[in-house]
Amino acid sequence: MASDTILELISQYGYLIFYFAFTLGPFGIPIPNEITILTGAALSQMGVINPWITYFCTLSGLLTAFTVSYFAGKYFGQKLKNRFRQNRHFQKAELILNKRGNRAMYIGMFIPVVRYIIPLLIGLSGTNYRRFALISYSSAIGWTLMFFSAGTYFGDHILPELFNIQIESVLR
Repeated sequence: MASDTILELISQYGYLIFYFAFTLGPFGIPIPNEITILTGAALSQMGVINPWITYFCTLSGLLTAFTVSYFAGKYFGQKLKNRFRQNRHFQKAELILNKRGNRAMYIGMFIPVVRYIIPLLIGLSGTNYRRFALISYSSAIGWTLMFFSAGTYFGDHILPELFNIQIESVLR
């Protein structure tokens, strides 16, 4: 179960697991971000872990992933552009970003998997860092607040239903 894995990782590594789960998310961490943040928020609401530290680690990890992805696109952009130029998905994403701009960047950050590709595309497009930071960091704050709030307010119902765990075992 994902929640058991998260609980085991928290007991071994502490709060840094939230940071690393979000920072390394684009590189194949097998637990979806949505599950991680909902579980962290639910455990925070139950008093198992500190909500402020959990949220800070989660947000910091997501911002780190966005920033690394942006700079990878910016510095390796031409090589990547040449490689993906004929890919129809890449062409469509580039067209949407050029046509819809800021709105596409903001909304794209709320879509799983896409949230890690968008910063790369923004870096590839040559968008300046200031614009990237304003849009992507504000969307990261919105996304994390939305999911952390859902986990906080509905976590005691979501956690057992999604993961079939006993609340008493988590509180021990």
